[in-house]
Amino acid sequence: MNDTQTAGRAGRGSSGGIARIVGASLIGTTIEWYDFFLYGSAAALVFNTLFFPTSDPLVGTLIAFITYAIGFAARPLGGVVFGHFGDKVGRRKLLVVSLLMMGGATFAMGLLPTYDAIGVGAPVLLTLLRLIQGFALGGEWGGAVLLVSEHGGDRHRGFWAAWPQSGAPGGNLLATGVLALLAAVQSDDAFRSWGWRVPFLLSGVLVMIGLWIRVSVSESPVFLEAQAKAEAEAARGVKEQAPVVEVFRRSWRGVLGAIGTRFGENISYYVITSFVLVYVTQHLNLSKSVALNAVLIGSAVHFFAIPLWGALSDRIGRRPVTLIGSAGMAVWAFAFFGLLDTKSFGVITLAVTVGLLLHGAMYGPQAAFISEMFDTKVRYSGASMGSQLASIVAGALAPIIAVELLKDFGSSTPIALYVSGAAVVTTITVAILKETRGRDLSRAASGPAAVPDAAAVPDRAAQDV
Repeated sequence: MNDTQTAGRAGRGSSGGIARIVGASLIGTTIEWYDFFLYGSAAALVFNTLFFPTSDPLVGTLIAFITYAIGFAARPLGGVVFGHFGDKVGRRKLLVVSLLMMGGATFAMGLLPTYDAIGVGAPVLLTLLRLIQGFALGGEWGGAVLLVSEHGGDRHRGFWAAWPQSGAPGGNLLATGVLALLAAVQSDDAFRSWGWRVPFLLSGVLVMIGLWIRVSVSESPVFLEAQAKAEAEAARGVKEQAPVVEVFRRSWRGVLGAIGTRFGENISYYVITSFVLVYVTQHLNLSKSVALNAVLIGSAVHFFAIPLWGALSDRIGRRPVTLIGSAGMAVWAFAFFGLLDTKSFGVITLAVTVGLLLHGAMYGPQAAFISEMFDTKVRYSGASMGSQLASIVAGALAPIIAVELLKDFGSSTPIALYVSGAAVVTTITVAILKETRGRDLSRAASGPAAVPDAAAVPDRAAQDV
């Protein structure tokens, strides 16, 4: 065994080491999701009038959400580019690049002139920055969850890998919290005039903190072992295909499995956290503080629920936990809107919180589940492409479809059917996939169908917690 392999195996299984890796990944993903979700919240609250002014507020909101979706369109491209280089040069270096790109674009949004100042140039610049955000996030998710998954042991991977997943509600919590605070202390005119810029400019400070933490962590030991093997093979004259080519040649089933697994999760999340702001403020005519505070409380519960669901997946499997969430969401979608229509803050908060708890059951095991579908040489590319392609057909369109359905029907029933149908798609997909719990990530496999059950896998890193 060479020095790289020895160092890699020595670093695996240490509770202090994995906790440091988890902390760095969690803080980085929280900051990146803060940047990404901040746009979604602003699109629902102020961008419709500042950058896309129309006579109909719902039309302006629809246009704002279309530019919101453009960020999702850039995510698969980011996943391909970051995945390629992440599988070639390492996970950590690419995560630093993604953080800088995302933070820079978000900070620049806070400096943008509005439509009243420069006309059509304002939405054009906003859209360009949104594309940069999407490109950066496309590379962030795969790298962050893989860095944790590949550092941790087989038996507790679901728990550790779920913590970077908590960066999504963590970022949403931070973004919504800042907006809720500003909405509480400012008048609507002041918020529309300059207050909305504050959370965007704050991103510059957060990125510097995240960068300082992220550069201090070590590279994935599993990747270092695979890289050493690849270098040895190259020295013998063995030619290696580009990771993206290898993914579609050998692991296309994994890509399809990842898309189906994320489909219902993605749609339900953006309806519960982004579209709900539109529904509560424009359809129910309640103040934006009601919606923001409900999402704030729900996101706080969601943050801690995700790793708990991940831990449960280490005990009973990735599939059963995911199915609890997807089947539950298929039913809850109808209750969700019925509870919103009561116009009671407490009941609205309950609707959002339960919805996010069910979402957490799908999202918590997801990092480990998708990571275990791919081999090390193509894992960054495969996980990134599968997850980000799902974001185009699911998360990107969810707020747009929901707003359009509300505009056309004036009722929540079609939206509930849409969310429920998406959850059914994920339920069917996960029911077909084989269990991946306990897979040794350093061993090659041809895809989900070749994965053994955890009971047959010895615990190489039982001491990692």
